[in-house]
Amino acid sequence: MSARPAGAIADTLRDFWALTKPRVVALIVFTAVVGMFLATPGLPGWQPLVIGSLGIWLAAAGAAAINQILDARIDAQMARTMYRPLPRGRLGEKQALAFALLLAAVSMALLSQYVNVLTAVLTFASLIGYAVIYTQFLKRATPQNIVIGGAAGAAPPVLGWTAVTGSLDPHSLLLFLIIFIWTPPHFWALAIFRRADYEKVSIPMLPITHGVTVTRWHILAYTVLLVPVTLLPYLTGMASFFYLGGALVLGAGFLYYAIRLMNPPDELFALKTFHYSILYLAALFAFLLIDHYLPQPRFGPVPMVLEKQ
Repeated sequence: MSARPAGAIADTLRDFWALTKPRVVALIVFTAVVGMFLATPGLPGWQPLVIGSLGIWLAAAGAAAINQILDARIDAQMARTMYRPLPRGRLGEKQALAFALLLAAVSMALLSQYVNVLTAVLTFASLIGYAVIYTQFLKRATPQNIVIGGAAGAAPPVLGWTAVTGSLDPHSLLLFLIIFIWTPPHFWALAIFRRADYEKVSIPMLPITHGVTVTRWHILAYTVLLVPVTLLPYLTGMASFFYLGGALVLGAGFLYYAIRLMNPPDELFALKTFHYSILYLAALFAFLLIDHYLPQPRFGPVPMVLEKQ
């Protein structure tokens, strides 16, 4: 038999894999897993860890596929996305939709049956928030699209936390807040670099509607805000001095990029800022995870205890 059918199958599988935006989803799942470990002083149980991670991954992958289905026509006109499977005709929209719905259905079944209903509901809300509300409406309606739509992308640590505890916790909302504030400067840096693409397809990203200079100021403002927000886990006693040091160093790096972006050395600097922002978030959550298991006291605020006189 010819090896060609096997090669064709492998190509098709790679195309379905590409629909899931694996690099983006990997960061999403990582922050969710960190949320799982932070939710308990010991180790999370295998069921919420394994099945919860799988369910969140499937939902995020399904949302990414729906995003590409809804954006297929504009993706075909943008240099960054024109080689995706749908614009190139390697997959049909019906195939992609069936695949996305299958991923979402399996995700909901796993999370509701083997994790808990709250996690399933919140995960479904995040899927709809990104795949439908952001992609179909916000992205095309307002230059604040990434700010409002960022709530869906900030949810994974909360999903991980609820997978382990079955309830919402204020500490998990701190993790949500960090990613929520991180999202605009992260994405606007890419939008500056790819502004010609967005202008071509009439997507009202901030650099298109308000100009690059205004966008740079927005990136700087959000980055300045992000630094104190990332200190909240330390200030609330959730994390210790190890995390604080990591957050300060990483925050200084982000501030450097945001300030330098005000007068960049070249056009590529916006892309470098975007790439640093990804490293920043992954490293920040890695510091949180390592700090959680270090055998050292917390240096955050300690409740005062009055001695009896």
